Amino acid sequence: MESLDSHNDIEKPLLPGDDSPVLTQKSTHARDVHILSFSFLLIFLAFGAAQNLESSVNTDKGLGTTSLGIVYLSFALFSLVASPVVRALGSKTALMLGTTGYWLFIAVHLIKQTWYIMYPISLYLGFASSIIWVEQGTYLTSAARSHARDNNLHEGTTIGNFNGEFWGMFACRQFVGNLLSLAILRDGSEGTPGQTKFLYAMFLCSMTLGIILMCFLNNRDNVEKDYQNSSCNFYASLISFLKSVITPLFDVRMLLIIPLMAYTGLQQAFVWAEFTKFVVTPTLGMSGVGGAMAVYGFFDAICSLVAGRLTSGLKSISLIVSGGALLQAIVFVWLLLNFSRASGVISIAIMAALLGIGDGVFNTQISALLGIFFKRDTEGAFAQLKVWQSGAVAVIFFISPYISLEAMLVVMLTGVCIAYGTFVYLFLQGEEAVSSSRL
Repeated sequence: MESLDSHNDIEKPLLPGDDSPVLTQKSTHARDVHILSFSFLLIFLAFGAAQNLESSVNTDKGLGTTSLGIVYLSFALFSLVASPVVRALGSKTALMLGTTGYWLFIAVHLIKQTWYIMYPISLYLGFASSIIWVEQGTYLTSAARSHARDNNLHEGTTIGNFNGEFWGMFACRQFVGNLLSLAILRDGSEGTPGQTKFLYAMFLCSMTLGIILMCFLNNRDNVEKDYQNSSCNFYASLISFLKSVITPLFDVRMLLIIPLMAYTGLQQAFVWAEFTKFVVTPTLGMSGVGGAMAVYGFFDAICSLVAGRLTSGLKSISLIVSGGALLQAIVFVWLLLNFSRASGVISIAIMAALLGIGDGVFNTQISALLGIFFKRDTEGAFAQLKVWQSGAVAVIFFISPYISLEAMLVVMLTGVCIAYGTFVYLFLQGEEAVSSSRL
């Protein structure tokens, strides 16, 4: 999910040295990245905007928030075993299979939603999400390495450029998708049933176009297999991957970063479930959710680009994270102490912007932090990110129907204080002081 970006999902690192002539055209690799990026934009602009509306559309007994809780809980669990499943399916098959969960989740909103329909589809979406995001990372890395080799380019620079294109395009999903929601629902504060159905039909069309576009991707199974040990079977791969997930938990640095990982999930779910339902909708109506989240997405994307360019080491990361934590804490205190007066369009837009800036900060800086500390085990480190992030999102969606906004704000303030406190301790100790600390 939106994110749900975190923008660095589980991927199998690939090794240089592939001489297989699978793709002969030098421009094919860049073409695949263009197609992959635009496909994900079309698919996730629909899902991201629909997710923002879920807590307002399906309010009966918390059906919407509980469904999203199931999505992210299953996403977290399936992420532990998704890598060997992807290898067994193959690159293009895995990507196509991953899109089916998102398509079904949008399509079900065109009929009457009940728990016995929504919950199984949500469970399947969690599985599909783990599949598509694992393969996305592997496919993008494979294309970048092949492009660098065929064109005699620096491999690290090419990987950075390809990732920059993909995540830059992906960051636009909140802005584009929520502007579409705002345009269609603008005539009514809550949106008529006809407008809502038309909106989800448009989402389904966008998602279908993205899936069709994905069919034009080249299959990279042979390229990826050259980087893998052909003697490893499915079960050996599963055992190896589980070890890579468990090993980082014995590193003190990882234990100090985990609270920050979990908080990123908490703050994202707060925006999707609580901010849209209890702050935006009562003041601006359902139609206002699209506008507020468009502001959120715009500042999230801009901050991601700026924060990424400003990152140079542990000191810069600490300063940027401090700013993001402070801005989000200000929003939580603002809502907790002055909620009755924080109801104007401008104040909501400011809060959405501050929350978006904070999300962009955390997404980019955690990725950089893991890259600095875990160069030899990046797959396991980023697996931890997805597990803790998705698990935290699931917790918020599950408890959301049963606690008040004020109680949730206390939870968020507690979470940001704990996460920032452990991060500050890590910074004060420094990389070398804990680089060899093991439990």
